[in-house]
Amino acid sequence: MIRTNKELFSYITHLVRSGAEHKFTEHHFTPSQKILVEGKKVFSVYIMKSGMVKCFLTTDTGSNFIQEFFGEGELFGEIELMDDCYSYCTIEAIDDVVVYKIQKGDFLQLLDEDKKFNRLFIEALISKLKYKATRHSYNQSHTIEDKLTRLKMKFPALEQVISKQDIADYLGITLRALNRTIRSMSEN
Repeated sequence: MIRTNKELFSYITHLVRSGAEHKFTEHHFTPSQKILVEGKKVFSVYIMKSGMVKCFLTTDTGSNFIQEFFGEGELFGEIELMDDCYSYCTIEAIDDVVVYKIQKGDFLQLLDEDKKFNRLFIEALISKLKYKATRHSYNQSHTIEDKLTRLKMKFPALEQVISKQDIADYLGITLRALNRTIRSMSEN
């Protein structure tokens, strides 16, 4: 549920500490602050150093659908940067967040010159693809109760860390349906 990438984080931290030529800058964000905004141009790639963000898009009905939660080592902005397009999603801080940011030219140079970084980048993209495919497949074929039980098993502190509205948006349901399911599950 909260995606992390410890190997990429470790490697980026190594690059930053070694004073590598590549220009990673550190940026801080407060809760509810938007880092990327859906429909806006993306000029940099971001790698999570600490905290948690939600990646969501606004549906044609005006509701939000949370695709993922990112924690340490996850990157975002890379698909839009590589595709030279506008942001598909909004990335918003859930708590205090620190990210490493790298501009497009420096990112592309790093991909060209650093085989290990290139491999870690490709692995991160593959991981995102696999995660989304299996998550969306599961969500299509299981009840709200099943999905909520699975989330709580994977992330026991779910309701202490993530708001009920964000849980509902992640499951693609209304807050009312979530509350009704929680109430029903506690009665059984």
